[in-house]
Amino acid sequence: MEVIKVAPRGYCYGVVDAMVIAKQAAQSVDLPRPIYILGMIVHNTHVTEAFDEEGIISLDGPNRLEILREVEKGTVIFTAHGVSPEVRELAEEKGLTTVDATCPDVTRTHELITSNRDAGYHVIYIGKKGHPEPEGAVGMGPDIVHLVETKEDIEELEIPTENITITNQTTMSQWDVSDIMNAALERFPTAEINNEICKATQVRQEAVSEQAGDADLMLVVGDPKSNNSNRLAQVSESNAGTPARRIADITELNLAWLQGIETIAVTAGASTPTPITKEVIDFLKQYDENDPSTWNTENKVETSRILPKVKTKAK
Repeated sequence: MEVIKVAPRGYCYGVVDAMVIAKQAAQSVDLPRPIYILGMIVHNTHVTEAFDEEGIISLDGPNRLEILREVEKGTVIFTAHGVSPEVRELAEEKGLTTVDATCPDVTRTHELITSNRDAGYHVIYIGKKGHPEPEGAVGMGPDIVHLVETKEDIEELEIPTENITITNQTTMSQWDVSDIMNAALERFPTAEINNEICKATQVRQEAVSEQAGDADLMLVVGDPKSNNSNRLAQVSESNAGTPARRIADITELNLAWLQGIETIAVTAGASTPTPITKEVIDFLKQYDENDPSTWNTENKVETSRILPKVKTKAK
């Protein structure tokens, strides 16, 4: 079986930065304990489990505000997805120490919303409902930010001004966003466009769009909660016409998918640990559907290899 290693793939700088910030927090003797992460630092269960071993507690709940209400002391880390001003204010009221691991691309979107709000604009924000990134973005201006996920959502909008900016979640499919933006412009022709698809997301989607067509199957390694991973599978099918499967790691690989496959392409979401993806690629390279000794899909990646190394400052 030929294996196409789609490039670029895997970790982006925002994810790596967030994990490094959280790991530095775990190693700091100055931060009050316990140390909590408000949600998943990035959307990957392997990363969450690795931080558990570092002594950092990842909290889960319906939204960031509800999660924070349960924290009474210690340190809270804001994830790469960003948080609303209301969350920051509550943390301050509670006297909690905060560490901000928000992705710079998300911060830029927050600043865009704030400047538009101050200028008297409303914002149409294209994003996935229930995802923490839109939650934080909407929180930057709850009265003027309108979250939409489909073209049908656009039709239901009632906006009391012609001063409108259209923007989006950073990890959406650029093609989906384009379709929804065009629908929004038809409905609100005076609106201004600010496409906030992050560069890392864009180039990974373009790589899949360009390279998946050479394969019989696209395999996306990524967590089920990872929006950018799910979008990569979508891009393979909609743009390249290549069937796609998403797996969190090697243990989720169904060998029945490989029957009759001559060429398989592999990519990974921006929050997928590199060793997890490498294990999948190495398995596929040695796989022989006629040799049972090549069928072992056990995950052997040690948790200690998941997180990036943090350099210790010289004294």
